[in-house]
Amino acid sequence: MAKFAAALLVLCLVFVAAVQVPQVQATDVYGDCLRGCLKECMKHNGYTFCEMKCDTDCFNKEIEAKLLSLTSKLPNKN
Repeated sequence: MAKFAAALLVLCLVFVAAVQVPQVQATDVYGDCLRGCLKECMKHNGYTFCEMKCDTDCFNKEIEAKLLSLTSKLPNKN
């Protein structure tokens, strides 16, 4: 029974390795935004303020980009 379980596990691993899950082709909206925002903000403000401000702003931009990406894939109802 142990050999059967081991064989089943190996089969599952081979199957998972062989099947490639489609991945969303997305840019790193959040990371790109955060780097630029922190660099610009810290010229005039402290790190804590900039980190909180940029995190919020860039999170919102990332969500907006994801929603636009999803809605562009919806079929037209016209």
